[in-house]
Amino acid sequence: MIDRYLEVLPHGITLSCRAAGARGRPVLMFLHGFPEAAFVWDELLEHFARPEHGGYRCVAPNLRGYERSSQPEDVKAYRAKHLVEDIAALATIEGAPLECLVAHDWGGAVAWSLANQRPQLTKRLAILNSPHPGTFLRDLQSDPKQQAASAYMNFLIRPDAEALLREDGYRRLWGFFTQWGGAPWLTDGLRQQYRDVWDASLTGGLNYYRASPLRPPRPEDPAASTIALPREMLTIDLPTLVLWGMKDVALLPSLVDGLDQYVPDLTLEKVDDASHWIFHEQPQLVADRLERFLAGTGR
Repeated sequence: MIDRYLEVLPHGITLSCRAAGARGRPVLMFLHGFPEAAFVWDELLEHFARPEHGGYRCVAPNLRGYERSSQPEDVKAYRAKHLVEDIAALATIEGAPLECLVAHDWGGAVAWSLANQRPQLTKRLAILNSPHPGTFLRDLQSDPKQQAASAYMNFLIRPDAEALLREDGYRRLWGFFTQWGGAPWLTDGLRQQYRDVWDASLTGGLNYYRASPLRPPRPEDPAASTIALPREMLTIDLPTLVLWGMKDVALLPSLVDGLDQYVPDLTLEKVDDASHWIFHEQPQLVADRLERFLAGTGR
């Protein structure tokens, strides 16, 4: 059973959360991406809360800007330092260190940063199709294929992006899921959950893109081409699991090349028959690999 509640953080931001499992148990925290919300983790929350799968306290916040979480109007409020502050505060409330921080897409961007800046808050890190900032910056600066695959990011920062995405009953957003090979997992019930979130909080999700320079450069916008990240901002000194759906057409498989240069304690599994939406397509595989990782048995 999923518990829904609002958590007011010490710095004034409210996060709407979904959770399963009793407080006081070891904590797994799950971070969603765009155009998702915390509900996408419900199956895994319930799975890992069961005694036979660890009996964890499982928490999935809606990141700031999403659903009933705080939705600051200022785009600068969606910069990485603020997003990390939110999750660090929530982890502390839940009883850090977490057993594991699990994240996808934009949630992964937050998780990579937190693991680098505040590693004491979690014992492990698990990433699903979310590029490490070092490899992502490298490919945005030098790989024409990834630049083309990420071109949608420059669409999402347009001032009229909300209006365009809402056209024809969110036709373009549904295309994020269905454009590349269909999405048989996208049931009517799941569609309604997505639609409810987009009705309530589309601008918040888009502000993540607007606040970040990590996007393909254009003649009128240097974006990623002017960024240099020092090595100390990129190293992850935590046991880290990366599951990568190799059919991801937005975040290409080359993004895991060289990942071990930044993450010495890395378990990487490439999943050939999964896309960016691996947690929808292969929930049992994701649960199994996470369970092995938590148990320290790897693959």
